[in-house]
Amino acid sequence: MQDITTQIQEVFESSPSLTYKIVLTVGVIFVIWLIRYLAVRMVNKQLPEAKEQYKWRKNLTYVSAFIGFLIVGRIWFEGIHSLATFLGLLSAGLAIALKDPITDFAGWLFILWRKPFNVGDRIQLGDTKGDVIDLRIFKFTVLEIGNWVRSDQSTGRVVHIPNHQIFSDPLANYTSSFDFIWNELEVLVTFESDWEKAKNILQDIADKHIEQFSEQANRQVQRAQKAYLIYYRHLTPIVYTDVQDSGICLTIRHLSNPRNRRGVSQDIWEDILRTFSQHDDIELAYPTMRIYKDHKND
Repeated sequence: MQDITTQIQEVFESSPSLTYKIVLTVGVIFVIWLIRYLAVRMVNKQLPEAKEQYKWRKNLTYVSAFIGFLIVGRIWFEGIHSLATFLGLLSAGLAIALKDPITDFAGWLFILWRKPFNVGDRIQLGDTKGDVIDLRIFKFTVLEIGNWVRSDQSTGRVVHIPNHQIFSDPLANYTSSFDFIWNELEVLVTFESDWEKAKNILQDIADKHIEQFSEQANRQVQRAQKAYLIYYRHLTPIVYTDVQDSGICLTIRHLSNPRNRRGVSQDIWEDILRTFSQHDDIELAYPTMRIYKDHKND
C-alpha cells in the first residue's frame, strides 16, 4: 500500500499539469454537485407536489451531468476550447435535458399568438374536456366536464394540462367564433303510433324552445365565415325520421349553447312527455318481445 502511495506522489510531483487537471476536475464536480443540491432544496420548498419535485430533480440531474461533462471535457481535451463550440454543445444539451419545459414554453407562445383558445373557452384536448380557467407558461388549467358525468356537466375536478400537448393532441373548441353546437334528441315512438302527428308536435316544441337562439346563431355564423369555411343551410330546428327495431325514431336536431345543453334538453323532454300524454294515439316505444300463439294446435 505504501508503494502505491509513493508512486502516486511521484506522478503528481513529476506532472504538475496533471495534478492541476485532477484538482480542477474534483473542484468542478464538487461545485456542480453543490449547486444541484441547493437547487433541489429550493425546488422542494417551492413545489409541494411530489410529481413536480421528481420531474425537476431529474431535469436538474441531467443538466448538471451535461454541464459537468462539458467543463471536465474542456479541462482534459484541448479540442473543445472554442467558445462557440462550447456554447453550441451547451445549448444542445439543455434542449435535450429540458425538452418538456421548452416545448411547454413553445406551446404557450403558440397559444398566445394563434389563440386556438382563450381563458373561458370550453375545449377538448385529447380525452380531456373542460372550461379553461387558467393559462400559464408551462401548463393551462381546465375545469373538467363530462367523463363519468353525462351531458357535459362539470365533474368538479381541476385538470392541469402541459402546453406541449397542443402540438400532439387534437383540439376542439366549443365556443371559438361560434357559441353554439348541434345537439340531437332521439324520440322513439311505437309503430302503431301516429308518427306524422308526433313529428309535427316535436317540430312545434323544438321551434318554441330554440327560436330564441336562431337569430343570434345566424349572426355568429356570418361572423365565423370571415375566419373559417363554415357553411350551414339551416340553423332552425329540424326533425328527422328513421326506423329502428323497436319503433319509429324521430330525431330533433337543434342548436344549443354548450353550457346550457343539458338544461335545454331537459326543457324539451319535459314538454314532449307532457304533450304526448295528452294524445292516446302516440306512445313512446321501448324494446319489447311479442309472442304469437297458434290456437289451432291447442
